Amino acid sequence: MNAVALADPVPDARAAPVAKRRSWLKLLFGTPLNALLTIIFGMAIARMSVWLVDWAIINAAFFPAEPASCQAAQGACWSFVIAKHSQILFGIYPPEERWRPALVCLLLIGLLIYSVRPASWGPRLFGLWVAAIVAVFVLMLGGVPGLTFVPTALWGGLPITLILTVVAIGAAFPLAIMLALARRSKLPAVSALSVLFIETTRALPLLSILFIASIMLPLLLPEALLPDKFFRALLALLLFAAAYMAEVVRGGLQALPKGQSEAAEALGLSYWQRQRLIILPQAITIVIPALTNTIIVMIKNTSLVLVVGLFDLVSSGKAALADPSWSSPAAETYLFIAAIYFILCFGFGRFADSLERRRKVSR
Repeated sequence: MNAVALADPVPDARAAPVAKRRSWLKLLFGTPLNALLTIIFGMAIARMSVWLVDWAIINAAFFPAEPASCQAAQGACWSFVIAKHSQILFGIYPPEERWRPALVCLLLIGLLIYSVRPASWGPRLFGLWVAAIVAVFVLMLGGVPGLTFVPTALWGGLPITLILTVVAIGAAFPLAIMLALARRSKLPAVSALSVLFIETTRALPLLSILFIASIMLPLLLPEALLPDKFFRALLALLLFAAAYMAEVVRGGLQALPKGQSEAAEALGLSYWQRQRLIILPQAITIVIPALTNTIIVMIKNTSLVLVVGLFDLVSSGKAALADPSWSSPAAETYLFIAAIYFILCFGFGRFADSLERRRKVSR
């Protein structure tokens, strides 16, 4: 008897996109109510888009970058942003030395983009970051041959935001790992100290920690041992980020089955070898979404340093708006600042998504 093999039909490559379009159409127009809401919101979005294009592009003032161009404009006053971009980006840093913070921004952003590549991950990347941070502070502070000394009180704008973000998060991450491991330690004293630090820091709002660092710390330490305002704010952000990320990392550690550690111990690996080679890599990949959320929140939290007198990006924008010769186009200025924050946060979010996709493929 001849057996007849029935082959499965080959799926059409065009079937999936068609099915996806049908699901969208069903979602938008599947019921009379959905169809009505789709039409109403579609008309509202279209009308708002027409107004936005008219305000932001067609009737906007771009050049010349003078107050008169804004007074005659019917739409947005982008000429103010063009004229004041240096002050918005670099704050009260001496104008003749602003090439230094510009170089710092390019250095940090360029190294962040380079660090995204998986091929760059390794000990060499750590050395590059250490050298870059040293170069950043040398460029910003000066005081070496060829560079005028500029105190941190005159720093401002985008460099402040980038430095606080990179240094605080970069230094907080290894501290968070140590705190998470300490909280799970079998030594009662180590575990209790870790719990005390984490819970106390998380129970306080960041504003209160910044005020403690800016106002109360000078009352407790002699002036000779007291770091300046910028480094106190940096320390406050670092400790705050470490406490939150420690709980995220601890969640990843708890999500791993005990068999992972037991198997590594049976192979004769020491405690630190087990953590470095087996446990932590898996735990961190599990909590990538939560870590991403915490880091993005910390990027935006850098704007809170304005309450302790540091001229971050938002503070620099507010200072630029104080010029009486302009009509103070606050909407355009804050949209420009918001675009910078959006690029930073969205870019990091896309990087985290790529890490998640790599993890799923490697499993």
